[in-house]
Amino acid sequence: MVAAAWPGVDPEWSREVQVPSTSAPDAPGTARRWHILDNGPQLAAKGLAPAGTLLCVHGNPTWSYLWRTLLAAGSDPAHPWRVVAVDQLDMGYSERTGTFRRLADRINDLGDLTAALGLDGPVVTVGHDWGGAISLGWALAHRDQLSGVVLTNTAVHQPAASKIPPALRLALHPAVHQWGTVTSDSFLRVTHSLAHPPLPADIRAAYMAPYRGAARRFGVGNFVADIPVDGTHPSFPALTGVAEGLRGLDVPALMLWGPRDPIFSDRYLKDLVERLPHAQVHRFEGAGHLVAEDRDIASPIFQWLAALDPAAAARPAPAAEPATGAEPWGAADFRPLWSLLDEQAAGPAGTGMAVAEMAADGSTSRQLSWQQLDRKILDLAAGLAAAGVGPGSRVSLMVPPGVDLTVALYACLRLGAVVVVADAGLGTAGLSRAVRGATPDVIIGIDRALAAASVLGWPGRRISVRDLPAARRRILGVETSLDTLGRPVTARPEPHPGQAPDKPAGQAGPDAPAAVLFTSGSTGPAKGVVYTHRQLAAMRDTVASTFGIRPGSRLVAGFAPFALLGPALGAVSVTPDMDVTAPRTLTAGALAAAAAAIDATVVFASPAALRNVVDTRDGLDEAGLKVLARVELLLSAGAPVPEPLLAAVQQLVPAASLRTPYGMTEALPVTDISLEQIRGADAETAAGNLQGGGNGVCVGKPVHGARLAVIPLEADGTAPGTVPVTDPGVTGEILVSAPHVKDSYDRLWLTQQASAGLPGWHRTGDVGHFDAAGRLWVEGRLAHVVTAPGGPVTPVGAEQAIERLEDIRLAAVTGVGPAGTQAVVAVVETVPPARRAGPAAPALAGSVRAAARTAGVEISAVLVVPAQPTDIRHNAKIDRTRLSRWASRVLAGGRPGTP
Repeated sequence: MVAAAWPGVDPEWSREVQVPSTSAPDAPGTARRWHILDNGPQLAAKGLAPAGTLLCVHGNPTWSYLWRTLLAAGSDPAHPWRVVAVDQLDMGYSERTGTFRRLADRINDLGDLTAALGLDGPVVTVGHDWGGAISLGWALAHRDQLSGVVLTNTAVHQPAASKIPPALRLALHPAVHQWGTVTSDSFLRVTHSLAHPPLPADIRAAYMAPYRGAARRFGVGNFVADIPVDGTHPSFPALTGVAEGLRGLDVPALMLWGPRDPIFSDRYLKDLVERLPHAQVHRFEGAGHLVAEDRDIASPIFQWLAALDPAAAARPAPAAEPATGAEPWGAADFRPLWSLLDEQAAGPAGTGMAVAEMAADGSTSRQLSWQQLDRKILDLAAGLAAAGVGPGSRVSLMVPPGVDLTVALYACLRLGAVVVVADAGLGTAGLSRAVRGATPDVIIGIDRALAAASVLGWPGRRISVRDLPAARRRILGVETSLDTLGRPVTARPEPHPGQAPDKPAGQAGPDAPAAVLFTSGSTGPAKGVVYTHRQLAAMRDTVASTFGIRPGSRLVAGFAPFALLGPALGAVSVTPDMDVTAPRTLTAGALAAAAAAIDATVVFASPAALRNVVDTRDGLDEAGLKVLARVELLLSAGAPVPEPLLAAVQQLVPAASLRTPYGMTEALPVTDISLEQIRGADAETAAGNLQGGGNGVCVGKPVHGARLAVIPLEADGTAPGTVPVTDPGVTGEILVSAPHVKDSYDRLWLTQQASAGLPGWHRTGDVGHFDAAGRLWVEGRLAHVVTAPGGPVTPVGAEQAIERLEDIRLAAVTGVGPAGTQAVVAVVETVPPARRAGPAAPALAGSVRAAARTAGVEISAVLVVPAQPTDIRHNAKIDRTRLSRWASRVLAGGRPGTP
C-alpha cells in the first residue's frame, strides 16, 4: 500500500484502524483491520474545527479513492469538514476476512467502524452504488447523529415488474460469475470503462491497485452475489428495510446522478425521489455510473453543505398538498387554468365552437363545442383516474396540437397529474434524453411516438390515442387508448360542498407541480421547466391582460404553447394544417384556411413560420386575402423577429396590430412591443436621440406584473455580479421577476441554483440592455458572447445589420479561438442559397463587414453556408456553438463539409 502513488490523494489521509466486530459473521471479540482515508487528524493539526463529518461509502468494485475530491474540498480552511472515506471489509486495502458478508453485515460493520472512531454528529452520509444502500442503512440506525444524506447512482429497490440491469444479470450468471468477478479482473475493467470521458491511465491504475490477483477479489465476487434479485434472496429483507425506512427519513438529502448509467438508470432515481420527495436532485447530462469521476461533485456537495445547518436534527419534510376538500385549490380567489373553459361551457357560448383542427384540403377535420370539450375532458379524467393516474402522476403527452392533445392536457391537470411536454422538435436523441430524465409514469402518444418509446426503451405505461389492433397493442406495449378511457360514464361521484355539479374536485393544491415543459435545447441539452398550477394560471392572466385576449376571441395557434393556452383564455382556437415541430411548414394558404374556419381575430406564429407564410403568399386567393385582412392581432415569439419580416407580414394582415413579445420557456411573456414601437425606437436611435438605443432587438417594456434588470457583463463575457441595474446602455445578463416565472428546473438543482442566484430573480441566460425610455434590447445569449481582444461582442446587433443586405437570408456571428482573443466570424446564408459551404466571395465579404461595422462590430472572416443549422423546434434559433466548431475547422484549413 503506497498512498503516495495514488493521484489526488494526500498520503496523510491514509491510515488503518483496528475495529472490534460486534456481530456475525465474525466470532465475538474478532478485530478487523480497516483502511480509511481520513482528513480529520490533518484538520486537527492545523487547528481547524470541522463543521461536521462526511461518511463516504464506496460500492463495487471501487474503494475509498472514489471520494478523493471530497477529501480535498473538506481540507480547505474556508469550509473545513472531516471526510472519512472507508474501504469496506474485503474491499480496497481493508482486511480480506474470508467470510461472506451480506448487506446487513456490512451495515453493522460500518457501525462498528464509526464507534471505534468515536464518530459523533453531525454526520452526513455519502454513498455510491451498493455503498448507497449501506450508507443509508447506517443513517437509519444512527438518526441521533445524522444531519443529511448524499447519494450518487445507487438503488434501494428493484421494481417487481422489472429485471435487474443486464450487466448485473451477466455478472450473476453461474457460467460467468466466478470468472468475471474473481478469477479475472473483467468486472473491474468493465466498471472503469463506464467513465465519460475515459479515465486517465494513472487513475485506472489506482482503482485497480487493491485488486491485483484473484485472492484479493473475493470481496468483489461476493458483493455481486449479494445483490437481492428477488424476495427469496437472503439480503432481500435488509434491503427492503432500508427502502421502507427512507420514507420516514426527513433529514436534508442531495442526489447527484449520471443518467448514462447502464446499471443504476433513471428508474432507480425515480424510486429514490418518491421515497425522499424533499431531496435536492441534479442530473449531470452525459455523465454515467462513475459520476464522481465524470463530473465535479465536490463543489455542489459543499455548496449544499454551506446552506445546511449541520447541528440541526432531523428536518420535517414539506407538508403534503391537500388531496380533496371544500377549497382544494387554496385561496378562494385562485382560478385554475380551466376556469374560463368551464364558464364558456356553462354560458351562452356553450354550444359554439371551442377547438378545431384543419385538414390539408383547407376544411375543418375535427371540432368540438365548449360543452363537448368540457364533457370529453371530464370523461377522460374519470377514465384516467380509473386507470391509476392520479395526483403527482407524471404523464408524457406525445400528441400533436389539436383536439386530442387539448382534451388530454386538461384532463390530466384536473386530476392533479403532472403533464410532461417534450416535442419531437428536440430530435430523436434530445427527445429521448428528455423523456428518460422526466421518468413519466404514463406515456400518451400517437402511433409513431409509441413506436419510439418501444424501440428506445422509454419508461412509463403506454396509452395510445386511438384504439389499436390487438397485435399492434402487443408490439407497442399499449395498455389502453384515449378512445377507450374517454368513453362517457353514466355515474359520477357526488360533488364536494360548494363545488359545481358534475365537476371533479381539484386533486392538488395551487402550488403543486402541474407541468414539466422542455426548453428548445438551443444552448445545450433541453431542460425540463417545472410550473405549478398557480404559475400556469398567472401565465394565462398575463397573456390575457397584455394582449387583450378575452373569452370570445378567435385564435389561430401556429405555435404549440398557444394551441394549449387557447381554451384557458376562453378563446376559440384552431390548429392550422402544419407540422408544429417544423414551423417552416406553415404556408400562407394554410394560415388563411385556419383563419377562415373561425373568422380569426388573433394569430400566433413563430418567426420561421411567418417567414414561410411571406414566401408563399403568392398562392393566396382573394378570399384568403380578405380573411387575413380581418385579423386584429398577430403575435410572434420564440426568436428575434427582424423588422423587415414584420413589415412584409403587415401587408398580409393590414388591420392587425403586430406584437413581438419576448419570453422563454421559463417565463412567457416577459416584455411586449408593437411594430410601430419598434420603428419608433429605431428612428430615435438613428437620429441619435435615444441613450442606450440600438445594438440588438428592441423587445419593449415589461408586461404587467413583471420586473426586469441586468447583471453587468465583465470583460471575459461572464456576468458574475449580484447587483441588478437598470441604467441605460449597460449590457448584462437579463433578470426577470414575475408571478408566472417557472417554479424550478426538473431534477437540475445546480441549474436552478444558478438561475435563481439572486433572491426573487430568474437569470435568463440572455444578454441585453435598457435604453433611456426603459425599453429592453436583447443582444443574444450569454453562452454566445464572443470574447474578442477589445472586449465582449454580443451577436444580435451585427446579425441584424447583416441581414438587412438584400442577398442575405440569415446571419450568425460567432467566435473562433481561445477565450479573450477570439476572432469574430460571420456565417451567412445567402439568397439564393450557396451551393457549398466555405469562405465568402470577396465582394460579399466586404459588404458583410461594412454592414457589421454599422453595429460597431469588426468581422475577421466571412463564411457562407447553404443553410444555417437551426434548432428543429423553432427553425429560427441558429446553433452558434456548432457553427463556431465548424468555422474553427474551416479557418484552420480543413475541408468545409456541412456545419
